Amino acid sequence: MATFVLVPGMCHGGRCFAELAEELRSRGHRVLPVTLTGLSERRHLLHGGVNLDTHLQDVIGLMEIEGVEDAVLAGHSYGGMVITGGADRVPGRVRGLVYLDAMVPGDGDSCWNVVSDQERRWYADVVESGYAVRPLSFFDPRATPHPVASLLQPLRLTGGLAQVRGRTYVYAAGWEAPSPFTPVYERLREDPAWTTYALDSGHNLMRGAPQELVEILLKAAARR
Repeated sequence: MATFVLVPGMCHGGRCFAELAEELRSRGHRVLPVTLTGLSERRHLLHGGVNLDTHLQDVIGLMEIEGVEDAVLAGHSYGGMVITGGADRVPGRVRGLVYLDAMVPGDGDSCWNVVSDQERRWYADVVESGYAVRPLSFFDPRATPHPVASLLQPLRLTGGLAQVRGRTYVYAAGWEAPSPFTPVYERLREDPAWTTYALDSGHNLMRGAPQELVEILLKAAARR
């Protein structure tokens, strides 16, 4: 039995992994989808101090409380920031990392400085309080504003990430517009330390390629 910790992208909660989680559980695995502070059913916790560190602690705290020792962390989009920082801080609890059309930050990177001007224009469209970015119009109707401080705060790595050897990148090759993740995928597919896949799906891989994702996650869990 493997343990999977699933981290959503901007504006979404753990429910976006519902079908994926159900399939993995049906195969006998433990699945822990995360809803980050200030989002979805936890949107009442949104305030100006909710930042990237808050979201790292969401994941770390879950693993500590649930006694997770050997997890595969999978992050979609913004979730790549969170799984990177979480694995760096508690590498002994992490078997591998799976990036689902996601950001792959280095030390000192923030969402703001790794995206294009198009994404920055989106990040600047904040709600009246100034605390959060509005969901895009084509998002799931249950999407909620995303804490803007989490997009601006740089990720600080401690060196623990080097202990996590299993790294997988899943690229969504079916974007209607040019994908902002193409440079990431092209760089990583040339790196022997990474296993990469390109799936015929839009950015929402959980909806566009659920069965392929299940098999990729199971391969990541089996890898040592």
